[in-house]
Amino acid sequence: MNGPQAHWLADGRRLHLNHGPIDLIVEAFGEPDERRAAYEQAVARFQTILIEVVEELPELRLPAFFLAPRDFAGPTARRMEAAVMPLAECFITPMAAVAGSVADEILGAMLAGRRLDRAYVNNGGDCALHLGSGRSMTVAIAGTGNGMADRVGIRAEDGVRGVATSGWRGRSFSLGIADAVTVLARTGAEADAAATLIANAVDLPGHPAIARVPARDLAPDSDLGEQLVTQSVGALSPDEVARALDKGLAVAEDFRRRGLIAASALFLAGEARISGSVTLAAPNKHAQEEFADA
Repeated sequence: MNGPQAHWLADGRRLHLNHGPIDLIVEAFGEPDERRAAYEQAVARFQTILIEVVEELPELRLPAFFLAPRDFAGPTARRMEAAVMPLAECFITPMAAVAGSVADEILGAMLAGRRLDRAYVNNGGDCALHLGSGRSMTVAIAGTGNGMADRVGIRAEDGVRGVATSGWRGRSFSLGIADAVTVLARTGAEADAAATLIANAVDLPGHPAIARVPARDLAPDSDLGEQLVTQSVGALSPDEVARALDKGLAVAEDFRRRGLIAASALFLAGEARISGSVTLAAPNKHAQEEFADA
């Protein structure tokens, strides 16, 4: 595996950081000197972040226990544990929040001592956001059947600083059948962990059209072990789609009532459920605005 890599994308505005499984798109908005310093700080922090997580990986792959947090050494690992602790009434490991936690950590490094109008770190669709007073950002979300055509507008006063998406079609394993679940929360780590569990809850256990295999058969070191992860979803009736989505919506509403998330959007087979205030904009409404993809 190559070491940490950093280069500018073709537009000259966005920085691409890559090291092993971590693949980040970073963009900052503000005065040129502030932006330049923020990018330098992001690159510097990126040099060791994967190594730090790997050093604690065996413990990070073990389930979290409600009200019994572990004392991890690295700041990213601590973010991961903190994000899953409020959700640990059911099975969850800190790995459910790894992408969002890495995004949060790099964004935190960018902001240290800097004055930026806006910034985002996109880690494979799980995003950490910075919005200065009065600022806003448009985030493109997947899962609606229109690719990246739908947008969610986030304002500084909304208190949302993390957006994450989970589902069986994504890059991580899922126990459920959601095409996608997008969550808006206070941090990228919290959004990541919550999206994982809501997506798991969108399900029809035992349905013959759903193919599942033990996670360990696909990845021997998976934190999910022998739990069955979804590999394909066949034809479902409208009633079945509605039933699966409503199961996920119940979990999303519980998380929202407890203050763990701000909002979420659940998608399956062309249908959707919304929890909280999520307004999907028309495909070309924000064509000229900068946005991050979640």
